[in-house]
Amino acid sequence: MQSYTIGQAARLLGVSPDTARRWADAGRVTTHRDESGKRLIDGKDLAAFSVELAKSGPGEEDASYTSVRNAFPGIVTAIKLGDVAAQVEIQAGPHRLVSLLTREAVEELELEVGVEATARVKSTNVHIDRV
Repeated sequence: MQSYTIGQAARLLGVSPDTARRWADAGRVTTHRDESGKRLIDGKDLAAFSVELAKSGPGEEDASYTSVRNAFPGIVTAIKLGDVAAQVEIQAGPHRLVSLLTREAVEELELEVGVEATARVKSTNVHIDRV
């Protein structure tokens, strides 16, 4: 399972590293330490927290999140696999994006809940890139 530093989590959540650190200190998101003592957040915990955060609405600490060149970096929060097709949800700051793609694409990209990914939007199509 992929883990994220406080800085990486902050970028995915669309907040400052100080805000992410305060949330971790307050116990809003669970962290653990690696062998060098660096604080990390498990990908599944970060995915669940990002969904919870988005549902709570914007707070006074939250920075606005804008799309640059229609790219939404975020974290995979849900995957529904069918025999041929799949549905992937990404939480990119306050934005929830859903993409329908082939099961084969999900497997080739090794997408799973908690993995960092970028949703790219062109007209009505959403493309998923694995970071």
